[in-house]
Amino acid sequence: MHITLIAPTWSSPLVHGSRQLRAAFPPLALPHIAALTPPEHRVSLVDQSVQTIEYDAPTDLVGITMMTAAAPAGYRIADRFRARGVPVVVGGMHPSALPEEAKEHADAVVIGEAEGVWEQVLADRRDGGLKPFYRASEPANLDQLPVPRRDLLDRGRYLTTNLVQTSRGCPFGCDFCTVSNFFGRAYRCRPVEQVVQEVTQLSGRTVIFVDDNIMARPPRARELFSRLRGLGKRWLSQASLTMLQDQELISLAARSGCRGLFVGFESLSSDTLKKHGKSFNVTATYGDAIKRLHDNGIGVIGAFIFGFDEDDTSVFERTLRFVEKNRIDVIQSSILTPLPGTGVYRKLEAEGRIVDRDWSHYTGGYAVFRPALMSVDQLQDGYDWLLKQTYSLRSIGRRLWMAGSRLLTFGAINLAFRNRLAEYFRRARPQLGSTPTETPPGA
Repeated sequence: MHITLIAPTWSSPLVHGSRQLRAAFPPLALPHIAALTPPEHRVSLVDQSVQTIEYDAPTDLVGITMMTAAAPAGYRIADRFRARGVPVVVGGMHPSALPEEAKEHADAVVIGEAEGVWEQVLADRRDGGLKPFYRASEPANLDQLPVPRRDLLDRGRYLTTNLVQTSRGCPFGCDFCTVSNFFGRAYRCRPVEQVVQEVTQLSGRTVIFVDDNIMARPPRARELFSRLRGLGKRWLSQASLTMLQDQELISLAARSGCRGLFVGFESLSSDTLKKHGKSFNVTATYGDAIKRLHDNGIGVIGAFIFGFDEDDTSVFERTLRFVEKNRIDVIQSSILTPLPGTGVYRKLEAEGRIVDRDWSHYTGGYAVFRPALMSVDQLQDGYDWLLKQTYSLRSIGRRLWMAGSRLLTFGAINLAFRNRLAEYFRRARPQLGSTPTETPPGA
């Protein structure tokens, strides 16, 4: 069979730009599913954020993976292919959370991980009898993961295609996060030897480890970092604050090539963190953790969420002062978003506070619910103000002053985000203007 695997596009201010711009990274799900596909089938990959879908091209089966923000686009794609008589299978975070909704636009829905069911999907398609739903009977065995089919990607469209997954799952259960709902809270790891072999085969120096918490198991992280030393690679990944207190582990990560870590600070309020299942984040340690990473030449990509029930309009200015004082290299700001399958979704749904059910707005950039201590407009305006402030030249200069070896890499990232943000406001927020002001809305 000829199988077409598609990732629908979606719009986020600092992640996706126009199709004319290069995307940062490809969706790893596409080359991964291609690698799970038996060799007798031919596979084509289409990332709609950088490619055009050819709806009239011959194909025997279409597979679509989608996050919540991409669901409307994904459903439109599925409907067009099904109108031609081409069977469509959907999977990913959103269909796994709302399989009945997804089934309205597909012949079959894969719930959860594809390992253990994808070959059965293909066999059933070949035999003309797709089942409505597929779910693996147990979590995937990561000892047997194939290497993603990066050869099927249009590499010139991306800054890098060197995405590697070394583990799945997260031992924590933050109620705004979809990871535990999809992968489970059991932390599963690939054998270090397999990871090193994959990394060794990659061209180019930069590697992105897409793990949700690469240091969740410190002994294993030490083994991985030790094996990465000497490979000449520079890498970025994600880690929790609990592991960033370990000076020896941070030093080893730096010596192995770590140049940046995504850290979910989320909030400056201890009460907020406790209520949302992230009490392991201790706000009093934030500054020390950031300094520890900087002292080892590791940049900090800091994530903050706005709109928690304890947040009022002062949260935006307080966060700006914090990120500038502590010289956080890159800021990822998001509005709290009730993604299906999460505790936040269940709570806000039960309280009748969700005001926008257009999934394409569930990017983390739109206020889609009523906050407790401010209006919907105040939340949206405050978030937009903070984006403009943190990526103003003034703030970039303050945060990267004395950045040393980090300046070149993270200066370029900040300027790229600044350019994407300018395009985002031209397209999506023209009514707010483009000139940052010193006073946050509602202050």
